[in-house]
Amino acid sequence: MVDGGRRISVALVGTRGVPARYGGFETCVEEVGTRLAARGHDVTVYCRPTADDARPSEYAGMRLVHRGALRRRSLETLSHTGLSVAHLLRHRTDAAIVFNAANAPYLPALRAARIPVATHVDGLEWRRAKWGRGGHAYYRTAESLAVRWSDALIADAQGIADYYRDEFDADTELIAYGAPLVARESDLLAGVGLEPDGYHLLVARFEAENHVDMIVEGYVRSASTKPLVVVGSAPYAEEYSARVRNAADDRVRFLGGVWDQRLLDQLYAGASTYLHGHSVGGTNPSLLRALGAGTAVIAYDVSFNREVAGAAAAYFSDAAGVAAAVDAADGDPSLLVARRDAAVARASAYDWDDVADRYELLCRRLAARELVKPARPLGRQRTGAFGRRTAEEQALPGVGRIEGVSR
Repeated sequence: MVDGGRRISVALVGTRGVPARYGGFETCVEEVGTRLAARGHDVTVYCRPTADDARPSEYAGMRLVHRGALRRRSLETLSHTGLSVAHLLRHRTDAAIVFNAANAPYLPALRAARIPVATHVDGLEWRRAKWGRGGHAYYRTAESLAVRWSDALIADAQGIADYYRDEFDADTELIAYGAPLVARESDLLAGVGLEPDGYHLLVARFEAENHVDMIVEGYVRSASTKPLVVVGSAPYAEEYSARVRNAADDRVRFLGGVWDQRLLDQLYAGASTYLHGHSVGGTNPSLLRALGAGTAVIAYDVSFNREVAGAAAAYFSDAAGVAAAVDAADGDPSLLVARRDAAVARASAYDWDDVADRYELLCRRLAARELVKPARPLGRQRTGAFGRRTAEEQALPGVGRIEGVSR
């Protein structure tokens, strides 16, 4: 057994860093890293430059190392992680967590340096429409590399764990995200022209897989007199953003990115409903935040969302379903109360302290080299339930199967 009291060093690599201002990976790094640091561990977080180029050396007990990135969608993550790994190879650590299977090409360098490493594989990134044929092929290959070169794989949802089991015959550490407990405060809402329970809310990056256009179109079809407030942006998707805005009417309000976390919490807590369209990720922090705020959820009908929200949410699969769900919520206050109570109950199962416990145990096992295997899986994909091409994949030009890493 690993000595539970020993202080270890942990490096968190492959995200935009902290403070968390972007997505699930960053939220996980902040929530877990803060707790590990508070428990006495030496936590290093690799960060990308922010818009204001602020580069603090420490945050919430974690040491921050800033490395640049090429400002191109296809190269931003890889370039930043490459520079981060180069630094890590010189400075060492007891255990490393690499976020995003896309960063898998750097795993052999960490393994060669005898740095135990786990890869948080995220969702099914190759299904995202924003990646062209080369991007889809790259992500499929990167999954194989992650299986081959990681000492452990982390999945944040059962659906992702099932995928790696069925596609690669690979085990994963199932560690979901936590749900924040969001207070029902509202003093900042007036500053953006809103009042509690007086609007519907959508928070998402403008990407096709998040179905922002479907939600806006469906809301416009509804009879709702409450505005739809849209929080989010799309730094690399001007065409899709235009489609979203063209689908809106004057009841839709676009706030852009909201970086004030207290205001964002109040937007969640004050919403009549939260509309969630994400479809290819695992456990989504935005959905958990809505549940933790006790907000009635209307979610895109996909296994990942049902795994998280269960019976606490209403579900849609097209614009007509969005319209029906919004009208039903507006027309039945008792339904909203029931869903809000169910949301709070559902959120209680997702606890960040428990998540940090699981990461701490995993990092201790990595540091003790309990998970290092001399013979690793080859990372070849199997022909199983996930191995068959989906209708979404078939619709993508030139996307086919990738066996192992030979292609």
